[in-house]
Amino acid sequence: MNRQQNQRTGSSTMDGETVRVRTPDRREGELLGTVINLLGGSRVLVRCMDSVTRMCRIRGKMKKRTWVREGDIVIVVPWDFQNDKGDIIWRYTGPQAEWLSRKGFLKTA
Repeated sequence: MNRQQNQRTGSSTMDGETVRVRTPDRREGELLGTVINLLGGSRVLVRCMDSVTRMCRIRGKMKKRTWVREGDIVIVVPWDFQNDKGDIIWRYTGPQAEWLSRKGFLKTA
């Protein structure tokens, strides 16, 4: 079994296939969060791992390609000038979210 670990990408094998997962970069201020509520107009409420509920916007590049639903695990970058708001820059799929929980990235509240 071949395992590689990178700063922002972890990989492991699940049932014979390799799963690559992007992890949040703490140096860039990225946080993991769970989508609580969809507000409309590409805005969502996200409960972040630092116990802050932020109103986040889905950036335009993601808005056209990715569907964000309640309960999804996402990467959030808080705004510098307003800590209770942020941008969603990544959404995890089901197998990726399972990998994050197994590796301990998702702590339980």
